[in-house]
Amino acid sequence: MLIQNEPQTREATEFNGKRVLVTGGTKGIGEAIVKRLVRGGATVITTARSAPAGGTPERFVQADISTREGVDQVIKATLDRLGGLDVLINNVGGSSAPSGGVLALTDDDWQRTFNANLFSAVRLDRGFLPSMLQQGSGVIIHISSIQRTLPLFEATLAYAAAKAALTNYSKGLSKQVGPRGIRVNTVAPGFTETKAAEALIERLATQAGTDTTAARQSLMNSLGGIPLGRPSRPEEVAELVAFLASDRASSITGSEYVIEGGTFPTV
Repeated sequence: MLIQNEPQTREATEFNGKRVLVTGGTKGIGEAIVKRLVRGGATVITTARSAPAGGTPERFVQADISTREGVDQVIKATLDRLGGLDVLINNVGGSSAPSGGVLALTDDDWQRTFNANLFSAVRLDRGFLPSMLQQGSGVIIHISSIQRTLPLFEATLAYAAAKAALTNYSKGLSKQVGPRGIRVNTVAPGFTETKAAEALIERLATQAGTDTTAARQSLMNSLGGIPLGRPSRPEEVAELVAFLASDRASSITGSEYVIEGGTFPTV
């Protein structure tokens, strides 16, 4: 019986005393990460451009971290409230660039995409690393994407390039701060069925005059197929992030973990 209960006991206590910031933590993968870490006993602050309905104000900072000003606001608020940070999860990302491939992208499209997907993480890392270095411990996790290796050119080429840069930056950072007790890893999700993805599937089904099952399959086919037969779930990505943030992964740094149901066609 003790063996059966051990995982639940560990889950409820493994992050006790840990101070965590999760960016973009009000929806999708970020929300699932926040819930998982809170369930593990962590004190979690999250940030997003829009405040969540019914949230806890002292655990939320409303800011646009694609800007220098927004990042500074989050750093100050987090350090003021928590006095330091043990785990930083850079989850914010996405693309608002138009479709049409590379010739449809302006300098502003590229800059906005890199601000959101790369520079937000770089700036936050730079803001929290001094206190982590001083305490001699810390965990930084960057949420990348399988598009850093499998770019889709129609609408997300800049996003794919930014995520490739994020992965490369993460590896270099891990080598610098690893000897000082700070672990840096990345997680690269594939197609994950968040509420936003569900809305997209429903919209595609309506446009095509078909059902959501067919629309979902069409999306999977556009990635070359998913051998597992379904998209990942936000909670599954959150579980991987929780493992990497925990002491169970104490010897893992400078690595990227892919969670994509087998989408990659090669090893």
